[in-house]
Amino acid sequence: MMRYFLAAVLALAAIISTASAQSNDDALVWVQIEAQPSLAEANEALRRRAAQLEDVNGFDLGRGWFAVALGPYRREDANQVLRVLRAEGRIPRDSYIADSEDYSRQIWPVGSTVLAQLLGQAPVTAPETTPETTAETATEETDTAETTGTTDTTVAEVPILPEPEPVDETPAEARRSERELSYDERAALQVALQWAGHYDGRIDAAFGAGTRRSMASWQEANNYDATGILTTAQRADLLDQYNAVLKGMGLEVVDDSATGIRMKLPLGVVEFSRLEPPFAHYEAKGDIPAKVLLISQEGDQDTLFGLYDIMQTLEIVPLDGPRERKSDSFELIGEGATQISHTVASLKNGRIKGFTLVWPAGDEERRARVLAEMQASFARIDGVLDARAGDADAQSVDLISGLEIRKPLRSRSGFYVDNAGSVVTTTEALEGCGYVTIEDDHRATIAARDDAAGIAVLRPNDQLAPQSVAQFQTVTPRLKSEIAVAGYSFGGVLGAPTLTYGQLEDIRGLNGEAGMKRLALNALDGDAGGPVVDTGGAVLGMLLPGAGADRVLPDGVSLAANTDALTKILQEAGITPAAAGTLDRLPADALSDAAGRMTVLVSCWE
Repeated sequence: MMRYFLAAVLALAAIISTASAQSNDDALVWVQIEAQPSLAEANEALRRRAAQLEDVNGFDLGRGWFAVALGPYRREDANQVLRVLRAEGRIPRDSYIADSEDYSRQIWPVGSTVLAQLLGQAPVTAPETTPETTAETATEETDTAETTGTTDTTVAEVPILPEPEPVDETPAEARRSERELSYDERAALQVALQWAGHYDGRIDAAFGAGTRRSMASWQEANNYDATGILTTAQRADLLDQYNAVLKGMGLEVVDDSATGIRMKLPLGVVEFSRLEPPFAHYEAKGDIPAKVLLISQEGDQDTLFGLYDIMQTLEIVPLDGPRERKSDSFELIGEGATQISHTVASLKNGRIKGFTLVWPAGDEERRARVLAEMQASFARIDGVLDARAGDADAQSVDLISGLEIRKPLRSRSGFYVDNAGSVVTTTEALEGCGYVTIEDDHRATIAARDDAAGIAVLRPNDQLAPQSVAQFQTVTPRLKSEIAVAGYSFGGVLGAPTLTYGQLEDIRGLNGEAGMKRLALNALDGDAGGPVVDTGGAVLGMLLPGAGADRVLPDGVSLAANTDALTKILQEAGITPAAAGTLDRLPADALSDAAGRMTVLVSCWE
């Protein structure tokens, strides 16, 4: 039986040889689609490919590597096969045209001598060793011959080959495979080299001197010979390193019909939670505390600018970080100690669309890669989020569209003392603060403080233009005279200061302190730091906290730092307060307006 099979193989080889001789100007070539570093892996690849494709052949490349190739074909036909099968996704993108001289011997199909004929070698009179040949099959054939008393001289005992050491391509082989790379594949290698810190040139898919130097640098850093030419295996290694950071992210293109947005989302990390216009919420589902918001709403430029302002009040957007607002778009980056958020949104055809990615701080490499994938894939599709979508009953003053508003550690009151926006407040407002703001939006630094008196002076980082500045009363007020305190009694919840009325009980403190006044007044914690005014609106002092480390005042009793104590600390800060004599009594609404225009909200943040 073996003789008949071998005769058929030789006949086929003769036909091919004749055809080859008739077409010396049209040499046959191969389409190489895989290279495997062991016999076992080559055998598995050959079986798999043969079940999927026609014209599958296996070759020994030498130095322990084996190739899977299609063919042989005329070069023109080979190029067509390569293009079609690549386009259909049936062969790898790095498949390329190979010459017969690239191979040393054929191992598949079993007994084929096509390669030998093409190379002009002597016909083989026995089947070549194939990946399927083992010591057991060779022994079985020998035992059968002995049992039947026949001997087939064409079947030789096959030795067990040692597993070869894996070797890589030579520079010439690497250049040959490199020529088959597409523009995008070459550009991807430059991007990966740039990410790895070895390339700082343009991403142009041109492998010039700079790219070659970066390849050599990467090879040296990864214990390869620094040839400046990446082999197929090295290219795969580089891209594996580049993409390893995205493993587990589950990046998938999502068509969100509710928002009219198509983009890649890290579905290995987040999953859809709910709709609360203008957001579609994707919450964390694993160990990474990430969050994605898809932004979608109808509106105009005012709506876009309003969204920009609102986003900056949210807990998920830390105050630090660059931000930019243009006429039809904005980008907002919040950088905090525990998280970083990145928001982009734009206005087109009356629809605002964008997204926010919230990611834990300290995972910058992965965050940057996920963000880049999201930005590159973002696309508008039909539809916009219905303003009535979601659960309209789930409302809270501390939430905007299901997101927590950023809240300070504490809020107290203060008042303007000069036209540059300097503010007097209580030192209690400043305890344990990471930073302090005036009116929520304006950061301030401490210009002076007197802890014993409980007074501090704040200077805004940016110059402000106060509506009104305090005028200090120079005339000693009469006991039992009417007074009022302007302050943010409820920590800014009401959005404006309120006026609380009372009486001046004493021009000294409870223990006779000269720098204080005692008031008959029911004040709240938020009022501390606010101005105490007489009926004409002149400032008599600053309200002190009702409770301290060593005291808690009874209801209806409050203390205030007097103007002498205030003037002293202001002068230390280089500020001379405005003075006022006796002022005419103001109606209640006018007094409230006068006191309110000088009063500010002072907030302490982590």
